[in-house]
Amino acid sequence: MGYDGKWVMENGTPNTQHLTDIQLHFTKEQFFISKKLHTFSKSKFSRKMKKLILLICLSAGLFVANSHGQEKKVAVVSFYTVKQIGLTQFNTAATIAAVTKLGDDPNFNMAPMLQSFHKQFFEDYSKSFPFQLLPEQEVLNNADYKNFAPSGSGGTGLLKDNTNLPIEGYKVLLDVVGNKDEKGLLKIFNQVDGIMKVYIDFDLVKIGLGGMGVVKVEAFTNIVLYDKKGDKVFSVRESAKSKGVSPLVAGVPVLTPEKILPMCESALTELMADLQKRLPKIIKKADSKL
Repeated sequence: MGYDGKWVMENGTPNTQHLTDIQLHFTKEQFFISKKLHTFSKSKFSRKMKKLILLICLSAGLFVANSHGQEKKVAVVSFYTVKQIGLTQFNTAATIAAVTKLGDDPNFNMAPMLQSFHKQFFEDYSKSFPFQLLPEQEVLNNADYKNFAPSGSGGTGLLKDNTNLPIEGYKVLLDVVGNKDEKGLLKIFNQVDGIMKVYIDFDLVKIGLGGMGVVKVEAFTNIVLYDKKGDKVFSVRESAKSKGVSPLVAGVPVLTPEKILPMCESALTELMADLQKRLPKIIKKADSKL
């Protein structure tokens, strides 16, 4: 005879009417053993269920938080390289003239390395961001974006900007007091949570004393994010130096396309490899500020 609950009275004792002595003995033993097992199982079940429910709630919370972050979108509105090499450690007229000449030389073509960086940015680096990037074509094909004229950057003809080289279709956004351009573009892309500008630049690094020594090229990447109000959320500036060097002649570096372009490519290659490792840690707090 099993414990099926039908012979349990309201006071929690078994209904033993019409049972023989032997049946009564086994019924009472079976009932109390079954009740203890039921109570024990219920207690263990409750504790396990509480832990399980707690874990489910925590997992759901993390999933919701992560989903919320992934729902945020950012538009990359500027992507370019500065063609003119920086002269932080050089301020002579001869060096300035040499750098200007280098930037105007058609053989000093920085487009291929910029395109390589652009490709790696969208295919690899973008995966580190705690938000989604708006598809490029959605930005570049926007009519208002095409017609937007940033402050401080040249257009065509005599006003053409010979200092900066953008990826085709992108605008060059320079630093302007009050973030006027960023706020203007946020009105165009009002469906996003922020906008971003990305650019690379280069500088000469002197190794040696006086007029003796060599120079290396240092590549910098700049990733700047603005929120919906046009305020800066973060600004990443990372760098790496070239493996190759160029000699100093009478204190002036040899600045020919044949010498400097491979050094720029070397420095940028080193930087791109480093960014793959460092970028996730650098921007992990960006989502909370966006």
